[in-house]
Amino acid sequence: MSALQIEVVRPQDLTPARLERWAQLQAQQDIVFDSPFLSPHWARAVDRAQGRDGVRVAVLRREGADVGFMALQGAGVTALPAGAPMCDYQGLVAEAGVTVAPREIVAALGVQRFDFCHMLEASAPFAPFARGHMASHVVDIGGSYEAYAAERRAAGVGLLKDCDKKRRKAERELGPVRFTAFSRAAADFDQLIAWKRAQLRATHQSDIFAPGWTQRLVRDLFASRDPEFGGALFTLHFGERLAAVHLHLRGRRTIHGWLIAHDPEAERYSPGLLLFQDILRWMETTPYHRLDLGPGDYRFKRELANTEVSVGHGFVGVFSPATLVRRAAYGLRQAAESLPLGDLSQLPGKAMRRMDRLRGLRSA
Repeated sequence: MSALQIEVVRPQDLTPARLERWAQLQAQQDIVFDSPFLSPHWARAVDRAQGRDGVRVAVLRREGADVGFMALQGAGVTALPAGAPMCDYQGLVAEAGVTVAPREIVAALGVQRFDFCHMLEASAPFAPFARGHMASHVVDIGGSYEAYAAERRAAGVGLLKDCDKKRRKAERELGPVRFTAFSRAAADFDQLIAWKRAQLRATHQSDIFAPGWTQRLVRDLFASRDPEFGGALFTLHFGERLAAVHLHLRGRRTIHGWLIAHDPEAERYSPGLLLFQDILRWMETTPYHRLDLGPGDYRFKRELANTEVSVGHGFVGVFSPATLVRRAAYGLRQAAESLPLGDLSQLPGKAMRRMDRLRGLRSA
């Protein structure tokens, strides 16, 4: 078999034929690769929002044909996933049977190291480089919402029943509950951003909207009209009052949960959960049958989900100072996590995640 070549291009320089080939390869993969974060449109949207030369696509070629694609962004001597930390999944989209040494991709990009945070376990070439794994929770409604709800009840999960009770309570006390899919209400979109920023401040997290590029990215995706990719704004009103709003991303068959927020004054009615429930009902009559809730170990995700995807965090590096530094950091992290120190054991991991988040936000 002939050797692979790796060509590195900007997302905006991908020809229509290459965009079509990428989409074709993505559609041929297991359903977990239907994620909008693995599509060529995500790479191009991030590239437009950042407005610089940071985002690159490694194109794997064999005998003159494109057989694989992966988007990353460079930040000095290291690379991160394209759009980090706004990117929930990473993975190589490639023809069946294609194998590549990840270090060859790193070398082709001209960096010393690639750090990943949510690499799909199904992306086999990168599996040996994962230093830890977590579950990403997914709802697959199958044939109908009612069948899904019955399966959740049979599993002993009462979340949906609780949602029904809170919905009736909200209707009695605040007025009719109104759900809107694919809303184009700019005011509701702006309220999502305001609520989300307030939530991040209250929980002492980095403001993901502080850099201009993240706001441009989110607004561009909200405005998108592409039938196979873009943002989808979902809203829930109690009477005339906006109670919850979500901006999710669309794949071909997958809705990926992305930015979610609700009115803090309506907390007792769980409007965010009611909105998720309405989205699941709505999906029954659409091409979408998977709601990917993304990484994060939250109770509502565990109880809504009926399947999961394994993702890993780690790094790939050529022999270099940057690789040695990352290896040492992971050594410290793994040593701490092995000690019975309670929350203190998690501090190195939290510090690494926080630094990676800041690196991504500042990389453009």
